[in-house]
Amino acid sequence: MDSPGYIVLSRLVSQQRATAVTANNIANADTPGFRAQRPLFGTVLERQLADAPPGGRDLAFAQDRATWRETQPGALARTGNPLDLALAAPDGFFAVQTPRGERFTRAGRFGLDGEGQVVDTDGHPVLGTDGRPVRVAAGDSRIEVTGDGGIRSESGQIGQFRVVRFEDPQRLLAEGDRVFAAPAGMAPQPVERPGVVQGAVEGSNVRPVIELTRMTEELRQFQFAAQMAEREGERLGSAVERILRRR
Repeated sequence: MDSPGYIVLSRLVSQQRATAVTANNIANADTPGFRAQRPLFGTVLERQLADAPPGGRDLAFAQDRATWRETQPGALARTGNPLDLALAAPDGFFAVQTPRGERFTRAGRFGLDGEGQVVDTDGHPVLGTDGRPVRVAAGDSRIEVTGDGGIRSESGQIGQFRVVRFEDPQRLLAEGDRVFAAPAGMAPQPVERPGVVQGAVEGSNVRPVIELTRMTEELRQFQFAAQMAEREGERLGSAVERILRRR
């Protein structure tokens, strides 16, 4: 394969990546706290060989550089569940304890486990400002969560949910569709006014109609690149056939 073939192949790989990211967004349109992702592509320039024709330009290959997340929060959905919590602060995260260490999430669909701990949908304990899981005493039923994350019941004050933020949330490492890990050297900072909303869950910020439109366009671009690759293969085959005939 010559240079045009490699260039169009790099475009095919990048377009496949873009389609996969959009498909993942559509699949998580109903995932609480999910934020749409976008691929970031770059251009790799390469000098042509010394025997290139005069006036030839540098070769430009497409490169998949990274994936970034849209930061606008999703809409709040009222549920009436006292342990469903949403954050008004767009850059805030709840802290949860997992077997892999402390992780962070905006998916505030919480509940109680058999030990009275407030847990997320995966059973991970939600942490308080003291670094320990928030625990509700057995028999407590009137749970109230205030805007600063404080939680109390008819038995009195229970604790306060830990809500943190990061200087560069784009660097957070996604583990699944709801939970993030902080890279080494990136320390969470407390949010003074998290604006915790009780009885509500933040939905995904994915807009299905826009994502479906984007998917259609990306599939069309992939088809165009595939057709070009096919015709480039036919051109090479025809050139080889002509050379062999002359010999």
